[in-house]
Amino acid sequence: MDQENQTMVTEFYFSDFPQFEKGSLLFFIPLFLIYVFIIVGNFMIFFAVQLDTRLHSPMYNFISIFSFLEIWYTTVTIPKMLSNLVSKEKTISFIGCLLQMYFFHSLGITEALVLTVMAIDRYIAICHPLHYATIMTPQLCIQLSAGSSIFGFLMLLPEIVWISTLPFCGPNQIHQLFCDFKPVLRLACTDTSMILIEDVIHAISILTSVCIITLSYLRIIAVILRIPSGKSRQKAFSTCAAHITIFFLFFGSVTLMYLRFSVTFPPLLDKAIALMFAVLAPLFNPIIYSLRNKDMQDNIVCSQNMFNVSGSQ
Repeated sequence: MDQENQTMVTEFYFSDFPQFEKGSLLFFIPLFLIYVFIIVGNFMIFFAVQLDTRLHSPMYNFISIFSFLEIWYTTVTIPKMLSNLVSKEKTISFIGCLLQMYFFHSLGITEALVLTVMAIDRYIAICHPLHYATIMTPQLCIQLSAGSSIFGFLMLLPEIVWISTLPFCGPNQIHQLFCDFKPVLRLACTDTSMILIEDVIHAISILTSVCIITLSYLRIIAVILRIPSGKSRQKAFSTCAAHITIFFLFFGSVTLMYLRFSVTFPPLLDKAIALMFAVLAPLFNPIIYSLRNKDMQDNIVCSQNMFNVSGSQ
């Protein structure tokens, strides 16, 4: 009987989404518009960098990679959220839940590594400008980008494989906006304390990235403050302002979401943090990189004009 019960749960139910007749459309429309903006905005940044040879520098290549990752990072969760808002069956299969967790966190880790590489790139460009071209070669940029992706997608595999072997015998209600480790593990019918080892590994990797990025930008700011020319100083600051803003948005939400250990938040605040982490932080990426970067603005406008001309023909 126990074995039978342990194989009963084949899908999970998102119990905290409102029913359609109870006003879920009020959440569906803004979330849909945000998702469209994220996809279109990040695609425009990605293609602006790829199509214009003037932007084929390490900094812009890393920005385009980050934008490309944001597209898939949000696509892993938001379409399912939209479906849950209009569907009566707010369920996800066990395999679908595992895949959502795997790709969501793998893409998130890859983004964190790309942000770390971007900080190192800016550090070398501003603190060691004479050696920049010889250090940040195209080959090294490719290796750093590929290494970030490979490490990001391999790091989560042991944890996902382990979760796939756990027995889930009910209940099957996930009290979160998407499949995540803690809400899912609470439903397992066995001891899951081993996850603490993975939590420590994740915490160390997050804190390592934060320390590298923080030290890089502190050193950059110290160098910029010593620049005698006000115009040169302003240009250097504006170059790093977008990176620093994205850093605070991304790692701020990561810290609230995953570095709280035994600290518990009220359910509503917990979902608000998850929404900020999965939706609002990616929303600001195209805004920040397009509005705070004149080169990017010019190339996005040029790309739009090019598409308009080709469409009119």
